[in-house]
Amino acid sequence: MSLSKKIDQDTVAAMKAHNAARTGVLRMVKAAIKNKEIEKRSPLTDTEALQVLTTMIKQRRESIDQFTKGNRADLAEKEAAEITIIEEYMPKAAGEDEIRDLVEQTIADLAVSGDDLGPKDMGMAMKAVQAQLQQKGLRADGRLVSEIVKARLAK
Repeated sequence: MSLSKKIDQDTVAAMKAHNAARTGVLRMVKAAIKNKEIEKRSPLTDTEALQVLTTMIKQRRESIDQFTKGNRADLAEKEAAEITIIEEYMPKAAGEDEIRDLVEQTIADLAVSGDDLGPKDMGMAMKAVQAQLQQKGLRADGRLVSEIVKARLAK
């Protein structure tokens, strides 16, 4: 079942359960996906829909930072609750150790094909690591992956 259809079914279930908070978030997700479909002028693939969800999560994390700085804990909690609902539709997040192992393995594979890698090869290494993460169906924070790759290439 596609991600969009699952979100549609869960929206109906949330409405029947009279869960207003969940219904609101799922409607917001459906609207974001629909807007992207209109922009693209064709239905989204699951990968593209996941990118929309990733963007929504990132926006909410930035909002939490702003609300926390503005002493608006109530709004920050609301955004955090929305993130937990949206994350239910995302692939499982990779842990830091798992990311480190994947970075080591990917850089070792890249080093075998060419000479020793250094900080100048950051772009190539990041692209390869992100491809490995996507291939394994994992999700990872780009900032964390970047820091790990940078530290590894500095060795």
